[in-house]
Amino acid sequence: MKKQEHKYSGNKIAKLAMVLYILIGLYVVSFFIYPKSYWDALFNMSASELFFDVFTTLIICLVIVEFNFFIDKRLDKWIPWTKSALNRLFFQTVIQIVGTFIVVLVTASVFAIYLSLIDKLDNSAGLTVTQAWHYVIAILVLTLIINIANSVYYLAANWKSELINAAAYKVKAAESKQLAAETELQSLRLQLDPHFVFNNLTVLAELILKDPQQGFEYTENFAKVYRYLLVNAKKDIITLREELKFLELYLLLLQSRIGNGAAFEINVAEALLDHHLPPVTLQLLVENALKYNSLDEERPLNIQIYSNENEELVVYNELLPLLNKHSSSGIGLKNIVSRYYLLTDRKPRILHDDVSFTVSIPLLS
Repeated sequence: MKKQEHKYSGNKIAKLAMVLYILIGLYVVSFFIYPKSYWDALFNMSASELFFDVFTTLIICLVIVEFNFFIDKRLDKWIPWTKSALNRLFFQTVIQIVGTFIVVLVTASVFAIYLSLIDKLDNSAGLTVTQAWHYVIAILVLTLIINIANSVYYLAANWKSELINAAAYKVKAAESKQLAAETELQSLRLQLDPHFVFNNLTVLAELILKDPQQGFEYTENFAKVYRYLLVNAKKDIITLREELKFLELYLLLLQSRIGNGAAFEINVAEALLDHHLPPVTLQLLVENALKYNSLDEERPLNIQIYSNENEELVVYNELLPLLNKHSSSGIGLKNIVSRYYLLTDRKPRILHDDVSFTVSIPLLS
């Protein structure tokens, strides 16, 4: 209700301003076109005649303004600015000029008839045809200026409104995108737990059958690793320092699991330890290397983890293919790539040749 009252009040002020503009404009134009004859006639008028002159001119101005507002309101429904601005400007200008011309003729005729009925029409002081046309043209020009001003005001207000709406849309889209990304990241994090647990429980079952004591030690290390995993489960990223601590715990599991079947070399620049990456990235990459290569203590698998000048963490392993290849679910690498896709424009790089497999992981500052 308040919004409607405000809009109505704004229209009243706009109408009043336009009426005064045309009224004052007509008198100013009259002075400049016919300064001597106009002012002679004006000063020779009685007070009642002067009042009647101003009153009739005011009525004409009011009718013109009301007509223009009526046309503007109708065209908002028929040809809105947002649909076709050029067509709207053309039709509004033509209709308002023609309509104003008709309004002026009709109202002037009505007052002329009224004056003739009360015997107040002084033909000797009347306007010539040329003068009458000058006044009509002046009114049309003033109306055209109002039309242009009104159009510019509307377009400026609409442009501002569109900017606000566009900004609001961008914010809403960003919020929706962030929500979708967070939901998908959560799904990917949940995907890690069963993958990690399944692999290690399978090993644990085998160790318990072979060596119960070794199985017990493996269980203790597994509990430490899984506790660390749970602490970071809700995080999108962790520091490289934290990830390397997790890797140390994970390597304890590997020692119980594969003995000396793999040799690890870790060389990471101190300056990059506070950079970030998705949690459990290193564990997944190491797990991937172990799964598809033979693990022989006489010929251990070489796995290198190091940083490079591009602020990347590189995980390299030589290829020692298994005789019986495992089928690949692709969960590990796909999970890492998917999480990076949601977190940053920088993507992991995977290089594969006949002798090695290398994954370069961007570190996020």
